[in-house]
Amino acid sequence: MTNEVINDPKMEAFEARIARGEKIEPGDWMPEAYRKQLIRMISQHAHSEYIGMLPEGKWIPHAPSLRRKMILIAKVQDEAGHGQYLYHAAETLGATREEMMDAFLTGKAKYSSIFNYPSDSWSDVAIIGWLVDGAAIKNQLMLAQCSYGPYSRAMVRICAEETFHHKQGKEMVLKYAAGTPKQREMVQDSLNRYWWPSVMMLGPHDSDSPNTPQLVRWGIKTKTNDEVRQEFIAETAPELLEAGLTIPDPDLHQDETSGEWIHGPIDWDEFWQVVRGNGPCNKERLAARAKAHADGAWVREALNGYSQKKSAAIIN
Repeated sequence: MTNEVINDPKMEAFEARIARGEKIEPGDWMPEAYRKQLIRMISQHAHSEYIGMLPEGKWIPHAPSLRRKMILIAKVQDEAGHGQYLYHAAETLGATREEMMDAFLTGKAKYSSIFNYPSDSWSDVAIIGWLVDGAAIKNQLMLAQCSYGPYSRAMVRICAEETFHHKQGKEMVLKYAAGTPKQREMVQDSLNRYWWPSVMMLGPHDSDSPNTPQLVRWGIKTKTNDEVRQEFIAETAPELLEAGLTIPDPDLHQDETSGEWIHGPIDWDEFWQVVRGNGPCNKERLAARAKAHADGAWVREALNGYSQKKSAAIIN
């Protein structure tokens, strides 16, 4: 629960605006808890886009054709842009880029658990495009309805670009699933390794997510983790099965009465281990981003010097 006074007229007016579907803008009054929740969510989202370039970016030199290389380069560039949109959105709430990057690089801030898994084959690029981006789109379409204007508007563009990422991944998976025995074996192996991390990346069960009630109440989220997860499985599972692939969940089935897809138990111990920094690639991913940040220090210094010089010239 928030520490804000429940009967505060400002709070009542704020929640009434959200109930009417209005967007909250940077200059509007908002509860401090609302601001903090947004900074936490948006910065984590930005960090995920920033670090999410790494698993697929390593495969750019090894793409099997020029077309695939061009598509993958464009996708990785898109992810960098998404991070920029989101960092800017968080800055409208008073967070600074330096604070966010420090929290990220020191491990204080979290990012999506999915990016701490290795990409061991070219078909991982395909599966990441279909499953990881597919799960992300389900979450992002919901966030495009967020009550905070800058976040909502950033998500509209991000969702449009992520749709292309999702389609190219699906195209690749279907191509390999219908290809040679070696291609089918390769893409099945990728599915075996990425199915459960993709299911988990949508967050813990609602009963174990302490922030969800407040996020839904204030329109930051319009659906719960389990609702989004169910949408993802209901859309993705039938298509994977139709492609002749085997989903690594022996308990997965569609209820004959409700039509709902029922999945097996999720290994939340693994999820929390990854979130806490003990996943297969946590240290590797942060080390790569820390090196890139350090290598780019001279660029930031040059830009700051140019900006200060330009400002001084304007004043004089």
